[in-house]
Amino acid sequence: MTIGRVNPAKRLEDQGITGLGNVYYNLLEPALIEEAIKRGEGKLGKGGAFYCSTGAHTGRSPKDKHVVRTPDVEDTIWWENNKPMEADKFDVLHADMLEHMKGKDYFVEDLYGGADPEHRLYVRMVTELAWHSLFMRTMLRRPEREELDTFAPDWTIVNCPSFKADPERHGCRTETVIALNFAKKTILIANTAYAGENKKGVFTLLNYILPGEGIMAMHCSANHAIGNPDDSAVFFGLSGTGKTTLSADPSRVLIGDDEHGWSDNGIFNFEGGCYAKTINLSKEAEPDIYNTCSMFGTVVENMVYDEETLELDFTDSSLTENMRCAYPLHYINNASDTALGGQPKNVIMLTCDAYGVLPPIARLTPAQAMYHFLSGFTSKTPGTEVGVTEPIPTFSTCFGAPFMPRRPEVYGKLLAERIAKTGASCWLVNTGWTGGAFGVGKRMPIKATRALLTGALDGSLNNAEFRKDPNFGFDVPVAVHDVDTTLLDPRATWTDGAAYDAQAQKLVEMFSENFAQYVPYVDDEVKAVAIG
Repeated sequence: MTIGRVNPAKRLEDQGITGLGNVYYNLLEPALIEEAIKRGEGKLGKGGAFYCSTGAHTGRSPKDKHVVRTPDVEDTIWWENNKPMEADKFDVLHADMLEHMKGKDYFVEDLYGGADPEHRLYVRMVTELAWHSLFMRTMLRRPEREELDTFAPDWTIVNCPSFKADPERHGCRTETVIALNFAKKTILIANTAYAGENKKGVFTLLNYILPGEGIMAMHCSANHAIGNPDDSAVFFGLSGTGKTTLSADPSRVLIGDDEHGWSDNGIFNFEGGCYAKTINLSKEAEPDIYNTCSMFGTVVENMVYDEETLELDFTDSSLTENMRCAYPLHYINNASDTALGGQPKNVIMLTCDAYGVLPPIARLTPAQAMYHFLSGFTSKTPGTEVGVTEPIPTFSTCFGAPFMPRRPEVYGKLLAERIAKTGASCWLVNTGWTGGAFGVGKRMPIKATRALLTGALDGSLNNAEFRKDPNFGFDVPVAVHDVDTTLLDPRATWTDGAAYDAQAQKLVEMFSENFAQYVPYVDDEVKAVAIG
């Protein structure tokens, strides 16, 4: 039975998905919550938030993500970074999943990826779980109701957590699989209820499609000055580096917290919601994000709560360090109505340095910005991926290697062109450890990070006195108002200077070894600033 509003010519039957039970099309948030609770998928929390658990998978499974090897993408996929799946294996997986789905109820949401109408992707999300539909309705752009009558999806994502893949039969690694088929414009997700796989599937698509149109696709958050969309900034960074927290600045307008495009028109959010980590979230430090956890329709994932009072425990990570909340962008008081901004004046690269070596902020030349963008140094933080239980230093090119279907140089070249065109200032910001490595030092104080970013964004930091960092060659401010001067000199925060020097040398060598793979693809200016 068909329930809800849908283009009558574009139902699942028209896509070859037949034999299902009830199919619920484009239900609104109240109805999705009702269905999720009725099906035992979670619980209604304070303020009408929806509390749920993702089961065994509390983070992404990047090793189980595959791209189907087809002629149309054979020469443009970065195969060293994207596990191939043979087309015939995908076809068997697809057929087996559709057979498994027969007789069961499913939920469909027709949504947009991209706030700029010129560059948006029409996405159909087909989910076994009602709350997954709620999640994606929150995270992507929501069409007006009348638009649904003619909505024709470009891509279809089918998520079936109850289906277990067969590695031998389906050509995958484990019973969990995420498979992207560009020829068939279909993504299949099985044996994981972690909702982040859905949104990152769309991000991966846009990361492939948009660069082919000359548009930079970015794993970044973004905001702009109040009353001036042309004074915008982007914040590159992997999960756990502070993209969501730092872009939700009360003194600026939030464009988005995770995924954006940069075109000749400016920057635009891919999404209509935010997906924030909630571990140790406090009302005092991050009131806006904290408040969303008790607002209607917010999806609260993997958080411990009191069964009687429904109070959330933001400090209990017994389920996962990667506990999160997903909420509509407009739940943030200063969010942009359009999710659009002008050409960025500042490009911020966020890193979480578990070695305790990097300064809290450094000014980069365009060549240094390219170097650090291609390097993508950070630390994977606990819970963001399966098996990550403590920070692991890593190099994730373009600050988003798991979502990059094309070679890094494609994105690097686009960024270089955009920076050259706009003259944007570039900064490297460390939100990781200070006073020692992980286990010895402590996380960078968010108050100091915010003060430094404010100075960078309003231009006042350019008037500071700078010193040349002896290890990395970038400029580091010597003194900044409202920031402990010692904090600006990482070596001075360590009790043992020689130990810092040894750790810094170790990190320099890691940078040098990692960047060797990109040397053949970069120009002489970038080679000249390469470290080591």
